[in-house]
Amino acid sequence: MASKHHPHFVMFPFMSKGHTIPLLHLSQLLLSRGVTLTVFTTKANRPFIADFLHRHSDSVSIVDLPFPSDVEGIPQGIESTDKLPSMTFFTQFATATKLMQPDFEEALEKIPHVTCIVSDGFLSWTLASANKFGIPRLTYFGMSGYSSAVSQQVGVNRLLSGPETDDDLITVTRFPWIKITRNDFFEPFNQRNPIGPHHDFVMEVMIAMMNSHGQIMNSFYELEPSFLDYLNCESKPKAWCVGPFCLAETESTPPKVDPKPKWVEWLDQKLAQGCSVLYVAFGSQAEISSKQLEAISKGLEESQVNFLWVVRNSEMGVFDELQERVGERGIIVREWVDQLEILKHESVKGFVSHCGWNSVLESICSGVPILAWPMMAEQPLNAKMVVEEIKIGLRVETCDGSVKGFVKSEGLKKTVKELMEGEKGKEVRKKVMEVGKAAKEAMSEEGSSWRTLDELIEEVRTVRNLNTQI
Repeated sequence: MASKHHPHFVMFPFMSKGHTIPLLHLSQLLLSRGVTLTVFTTKANRPFIADFLHRHSDSVSIVDLPFPSDVEGIPQGIESTDKLPSMTFFTQFATATKLMQPDFEEALEKIPHVTCIVSDGFLSWTLASANKFGIPRLTYFGMSGYSSAVSQQVGVNRLLSGPETDDDLITVTRFPWIKITRNDFFEPFNQRNPIGPHHDFVMEVMIAMMNSHGQIMNSFYELEPSFLDYLNCESKPKAWCVGPFCLAETESTPPKVDPKPKWVEWLDQKLAQGCSVLYVAFGSQAEISSKQLEAISKGLEESQVNFLWVVRNSEMGVFDELQERVGERGIIVREWVDQLEILKHESVKGFVSHCGWNSVLESICSGVPILAWPMMAEQPLNAKMVVEEIKIGLRVETCDGSVKGFVKSEGLKKTVKELMEGEKGKEVRKKVMEVGKAAKEAMSEEGSSWRTLDELIEEVRTVRNLNTQI
């Protein structure tokens, strides 16, 4: 029987920074409640995880599993989607993780008194392993309740199977105030009859989720009550809303004593000068054409705002040319950054974002309004939520009005200036401060997310003890 006072959780993040970081923040929250953790990863991903959780080394064990070799399309040694040559290889990469199951189960068998397994939704095969050992599995998706509920309604009611064109507005059955288009979805889900390996993979993921003990949501109830109520009343499994996870960082991480990165020194300098800064980042996986990058560069240059732009492809000359033209007014960063540290900096007053859910939550918790520019996956739905539902941001202006349309330099310049200096910018800045305050209240002692996490720990411990007695 598991220890009454020290539940032991197994944490298994998917091999991608955007999936791993939230579960490491969740790990910090669990550790603060006295939970013991074992984190599964691969050799190449271990250093990042070990560094992230180094202050908790007495309560955390990290187990390396060998990542499958000789996967078609995946160069040897790549063990994270951030390193893939192209996201077109995502399905092969994610499917290959199934080959880790025997090693996972062999290691799991040696861990005494596991209370619960928390695994990324993409690791759907971990459900079979959890069932084999009688351990409740909680699945984690890095999605909002809004995008989850809307996607489910679109699928259940086959809203994209009709004759509408890519930009025709379609009413979401259960949420009639929300209008979506085919362009709010990516292949194969924007097809009238989705088929193919990626569709099959997602169906496996969804079936495993539905048969898991619960779903952990990186959100808070007050942000999206209608959508969370829908998920808990009309779908399964139960959604446990225990976020925003990124607020765990402020509770457990001491001030950094290492030399400041150059971009933090630059932000400090702008703050001392009384300048506001626009932060620009599209995540580690967005693939942007050279023509679009040139338009972004020109738009930022002509906007005359101070900006910090984190770029993925560091080899393109367009960045060097832009840096030379704007001088001290802008800084281009070509390496991985602590995004939350940037957003929390007092000089940062706006965020041009792809609207990945992690980025949205970090922006909310930092009180920084968003200029939404979705790139892939469920990001167009997150952008709709940001702009239309919770009203904490504006949207970039595409040349043809389409969700996936090209953004010209003048369109970016216009919306950047509106966010940083205009009346609409002031409105969304005020709103995001209110929402950020609500997020902190949800995570504070006796807040909604705080209470839900306590209830979750107690429930899985009870279930596990019953399974042990059978």
